[in-house]
Amino acid sequence: MVTKQLSGTPENADLARADSLAREIFSDVANKWALLIIEALGERTLRFGEVRSEVDGISHKMLTQNLRMLERNGLAQRKVHPTVPPKVEYTLTEPGLALRETVHRMCDWTHRYIDHIETSRDRFGAADTP
Repeated sequence: MVTKQLSGTPENADLARADSLAREIFSDVANKWALLIIEALGERTLRFGEVRSEVDGISHKMLTQNLRMLERNGLAQRKVHPTVPPKVEYTLTEPGLALRETVHRMCDWTHRYIDHIETSRDRFGAADTP
């Protein structure tokens, strides 16, 4: 994805505008893998393999892409230790930790309402069946 170089104008913070930087950032972080990675990292420092173990079902490629995106947006910090093989660690930055508070609330919301949502889906599916 190519990032547009936009200034800090109010238009760039407007999610309603298709060309706003805010919408691009929102699109980056509002995907299931990014949210799960942010929640997994929490206030810890984890190696790549540890993050992958925490996020069940994520492929190597998707984890790499999402960690790079989080790093690019300044939400995660990557530290490479000069060892063989290289040891790479990831930690959320201050803005990443602030976003994690919201992600954590979303996880809590999911746990709180999962039974309600499952019941609604079953009822909706039954209404569609002739």
